[in-house]
Amino acid sequence: MLRLITGEYKPDKGDISRSGECTIGFLNQDLLSYDSQESILHVAMQAFEEAMALQKKIDEVLKEMEVDYKDSLVDKLTKLQERFEALDGYSIQSKAEEILEGLGFSTKDLEKPLKTFSGGWRMRVMLAKLLLAKPSLLLLDEPTNHLDLPSIQWIEKYLENYEGAIIVVSHDRYFLDNTVKTVVEVAQQNLHIYAGNYQFYLEEKALRAEIQKGAFENQQSKIRQTERFIDRFKAKASKARQVQSRVKSLERMDLIEDVVEENARVNFRFKFSKNPGRTILSLKNISKSYGDLNILKNTHAIIERGDKIALIGANGKGKSTLLRIIAGTENIEGERTEGHNVLQGFFAQHQLEALNVNNSMLDELKEAGSDKSELELRTILGCFLFSNDDVFKKIKVLSGGEKSRVALAKTLISEANFLLLDEPTNHLDIVSVNILIQALQQYEGTYIVISHDRHFVSQVANKIWFIEDNEIKEYPGTYEEYCYWQEQRVKNSVTAPVSSSVPKKSEEKLIKNITEPGKEIQKELKSLQNQLEKTETRITELENKKAKVEEELAKPDVYSNVQKLADTNSKYELLRQQLEQEQQKWDEYAEKIQELEDQK
Repeated sequence: MLRLITGEYKPDKGDISRSGECTIGFLNQDLLSYDSQESILHVAMQAFEEAMALQKKIDEVLKEMEVDYKDSLVDKLTKLQERFEALDGYSIQSKAEEILEGLGFSTKDLEKPLKTFSGGWRMRVMLAKLLLAKPSLLLLDEPTNHLDLPSIQWIEKYLENYEGAIIVVSHDRYFLDNTVKTVVEVAQQNLHIYAGNYQFYLEEKALRAEIQKGAFENQQSKIRQTERFIDRFKAKASKARQVQSRVKSLERMDLIEDVVEENARVNFRFKFSKNPGRTILSLKNISKSYGDLNILKNTHAIIERGDKIALIGANGKGKSTLLRIIAGTENIEGERTEGHNVLQGFFAQHQLEALNVNNSMLDELKEAGSDKSELELRTILGCFLFSNDDVFKKIKVLSGGEKSRVALAKTLISEANFLLLDEPTNHLDIVSVNILIQALQQYEGTYIVISHDRHFVSQVANKIWFIEDNEIKEYPGTYEEYCYWQEQRVKNSVTAPVSSSVPKKSEEKLIKNITEPGKEIQKELKSLQNQLEKTETRITELENKKAKVEEELAKPDVYSNVQKLADTNSKYELLRQQLEQEQQKWDEYAEKIQELEDQK
């Protein structure tokens, strides 16, 4: 649709017209490949094409006047400067700086060459250039894909006061709610218009669907009655005219289409080969820096079984670095301790490149190491919107979003009881995001997820982590509660006469800086956890031995021989008693650990 509007694509039928004064600015993913040695400030200022050209001419005239000061040059310079001032040329640099900094660039970044930035940051420069150009029609294709949360909120406020028209394609529900006043849905080869934001669209669509469903069923009932009449009386001459009339009415009837259910409901069956202990991971006195850039300094954190953590914040704060530290793939100062029986699954965008491009989707999932049958794997791919023969498509022919869905499916079937997910919603459409939300809501393990999708975070997280002052900080509640707390925090900091780095007691209840537990408690905890792990190992060994003896008891040559049966029964009873004792020990250790954890 966007490319039809720009004229890049031509319609097979019909006309697209626009006024002669209409200027179009199009932000699309193709701009990621744009490269330049110029500074990002200069690239953004290319939006002021005429003013930049005038500036160049002014500089040339001034240089010429240094050696030949004559009236004709003075006159030329005056005219150029008048036009330059009329274009507000003296403020274009400050405007470009304001928008680039609003999109997350620091002041020192502005003079760096564009080519030194990653694709996502280059896209921000292209967005800044478009916003500075102020076209009368602004087309934005997934503008939030490469933006962090502060930048998304900044552009929402900017677009709120934009003087031109805006058409945006986005899968960010919060962004749509905050920026659009009309929703146009492309469905069943038609455009369906809803006069409101995304939330209004959802409610209105449900209402329309209910009306359409009723009209469809009424029409189908009428068709069936008419067909029964035709079948019953078509052989009777006396009813020939009536039959013919009904045949013609069926032919003339405008058929109402049935409602297509798009909100897929999924049911994932997660299976863990091992159940982890209470503590999934602990970080103690962790520090991480890149040269002079400090990311984390002497900070602590604990992830416990059942935690559903969202790690949020601006880009450059160290979220992905922290996720790699948790995964154990980053060199650090400090102590990282993984809990017992923790099986980790890691999803990040770069892992899309690790997919075997010559595999089909089905083969790729088979290689994920799970023992699921082909039917189960096809069902899982169906949950991620791959149906029928789609599952045999090669990875190399898939789009970025399709590859992302395959990689997510691989992560979810890995039997991992601890998931690390870095921007899992990037390149997913709204239906796919809803599927991922449902999957994570059904997931009984532990996970930590980085995401700038506010709707997604609000649906999947029971704790919020963020990095502040080089420390990991935790808000023990939902995303909505965190946002409210953050708003109050900002208001209090504005009204407070003197800012303090020490939180108030009421604030400490909500937001905690995870501190080092008492050394004695930590020492005792470590000892108990070691004993617990040894007991778990012993229980596993005894269970295996008990299972073998049970197999022996089922053999004919044992249960038919009195002496053998008596010996085997004695062995079984001894193992049963030993197993009971070890399980009792495990319960005692687990209870003591729980008490010490509560004391911390």
